[in-house]
This record gives sequence, structure tokens and C-alpha cells, in this order.
Amino acid sequence: MGYARKVGWVTAGLVIGAGACYCIYRLTRGRKQNKGKMAEGGSGDVDDAGDCSGARYNDWSDDDDDSNDSKSIVWYPPWARIGTEAGTRARARARARATRARRAVQKRASPNSDDTVLSPQELQKVLCLVEMSEKPYILEAALIALGNNAAYAFNRDIIRDLGGLPIVAKILNTRDPIVKEKALIVLNNLSVNAENQRRLKIYMNQVCDDTITSRLNSSVQLAGLRLLTNMTVTNEYQHMLANSISDFFRLFSAGNEETKLQVLKLLLNLAENPAMTGELLRAQVPSSLGSLFNKKENKEVILKLLVIFENINDNFKWEENEPTQNRFGEGSLFFFLKEFQVCADKVLGIESHHDFLVKVKVGKFMAKLAEHMFPKSQE
Repeated sequence: MGYARKVGWVTAGLVIGAGACYCIYRLTRGRKQNKGKMAEGGSGDVDDAGDCSGARYNDWSDDDDDSNDSKSIVWYPPWARIGTEAGTRARARARARATRARRAVQKRASPNSDDTVLSPQELQKVLCLVEMSEKPYILEAALIALGNNAAYAFNRDIIRDLGGLPIVAKILNTRDPIVKEKALIVLNNLSVNAENQRRLKIYMNQVCDDTITSRLNSSVQLAGLRLLTNMTVTNEYQHMLANSISDFFRLFSAGNEETKLQVLKLLLNLAENPAMTGELLRAQVPSSLGSLFNKKENKEVILKLLVIFENINDNFKWEENEPTQNRFGEGSLFFFLKEFQVCADKVLGIESHHDFLVKVKVGKFMAKLAEHMFPKSQE
């Protein structure tokens, strides 16, 4: 009985090891760029997600680090220590085994097959790796494959039907920043789908908290912002971020240019929704927000920020809300816009900007702000 049990364990180990090697080979070979990285100012369409007015931002991507292209992951045994003769031989044998396995798979593969697109059966195996493995390099490779496949609309439904959403979302609890970033990329690509969004909404608070508390300008923070941007393409789940708007403004003021632009895409989605206007005006903004209006600031940052302010001005009925304006606290975005002279000085400082479009946007913003601050009835 004991002998049979040992044989069974050895057989199972060989099967699992062979399957893992094959899957990892497929995951790390021939990765392809997604066709649509970022819908800049587009219609913000989500698969069957319904209508969304205005220019919404919908970010979806894969791991596009070309430095890792066509590299296979080789597992070295614990005794293969670098610097020892035995270790050198063991590492050479491990590389040789990986090479033989790769060539064997290449012989079986069709010359015209696209190795980046996995079948449902292969996706199931990859999800099993994500669910069962604790090795960071296996998780990273498996998540890269899922992210690449989730870039295709037909695969988003397949991965969901295979139970992939909670499996990938569970990885968000990891402390490994590389693995967490890859998991966020997978969820980001999967979120370009109405049904997936409905199921992913339960993770929005966790993603929001992780994004805000992550290291400033880190890859994890940017991946989280992209996922939240996708989740706010439509108005349905925007209210879930209401309590975090102040934190987003803080990230915007403190972050680098890439972080600033990503936060602005998220805030612009919120500003397109009239129902979120009050929450935006109530948000506390850093005192340094006005200093962003200067000639040295990136043109795209200035333009997007002005569009957000214009949308808020358009959606907020200043005269109708006059009696309730005391609900906005000191330091809020409302008071930033209300203090016309201070804001005017900040904005007028870039009227001499060398870019014509910036000048036009500044003039438009100032005209709208003046109309609200000094209504005709008071003239």
C-alpha cells in the first residue's frame, strides 16, 4: 500500500511539473501588444455597458515591457548556488531542460498559431496556476498571459465564466508589488465589459484604498488608477469613490506628470456626471492646487484641469444652491472656485502662455467663472 502511494505521489508530481512548464512556456512566449491602449477622449465605450455622455476615459492595457519579450522562466533547484562548481553544473542542466522543453513544444505547435491567444482549456489551466501557486514568478507569468488574453473581447466572457474574476482579485492581497500590479492589469482589461464591472464593483473600495496608500508614482498606484478610471466610465459606480475624491486631489498635487494625468482622467469621468458635482465641490483640495497654473506645467495637465472646472461650473446651479453653499467647508474645491480674485490671479498668470489652445481655454474658463461670481442681477 505504501509503495503504491509513493508511486502515485511521484506520478502526480511529474504531471503537475510538466503542465506547469508547458503553461509557463506559453505565458512567456511571443507576447503581443494590445490594439487599443487608451481611448483618449473617445466615446468611452464599454462592452455592452450602455450609454455614457461626454468624453470619458477608458484605460486598458497589458504588460508592455518589451525588455522581457521572448524570455523563458527557468527554475533553478535550491542547491544550484551561484559561485560553486556544483551550482554551475546544476544551473546549466536546468537551462538545458528548459531549452529542450521549449523546442519540444515548438515542434508540436502549428506554424501559423498565435501563442498569445489561449483556448478556454488553456485559460483554465492558467487560472489554476494563479489559484494554486505561491511562487511569485509563476504568478507573474500567469497574470501576464491573462492580461494579454483579457485584451480580447471574446476572452473577457470566457475568463469570467471560468471563475477568473475572484481568483485574480484574491491576488490583490499579496504584498509583492510586481504580482499586485499584474493582477490590477488583468482586472483593468477585464473591466472593459458591463457584466465584469457589475461583478468587480465589490473590489472597488479595496482597490481605491490600495491605490491611495501605495507608494507615490509607483506602478501599483498607476495600475490602480487605471482600473478605477475604467470603472467610472459610466455613472453607475462613481458614487463609491465619493469619500476618496479629496485623496485623489492630493495625489494629483503631489504626483509626477504621469500620475497627474491619470488622476485627471478619473476626475474628468466624475466631473461629467452632474450627480457627482456636489461631491467634487465638497472635496478638500491642497493649497498648492492653484500653483499648478503656471507656464512650466504640462500643457495637457492644464487643459484637462480646466475642462474639469468647466464641467463642474456647468453642472452646478450657483443661484439655486445659494442657500446651501455653507455646507461646503473651508479648503474645499467650492471655496477654491468661489474666491474669484485669488483664482483669477492664478489663472491669469498663464494667459501669456505660448500655446494658443491654453490661452483660449483660460479665457473660456475665466468668462464662465466671472458669470457665476457676478450674475447680471447684481450688475
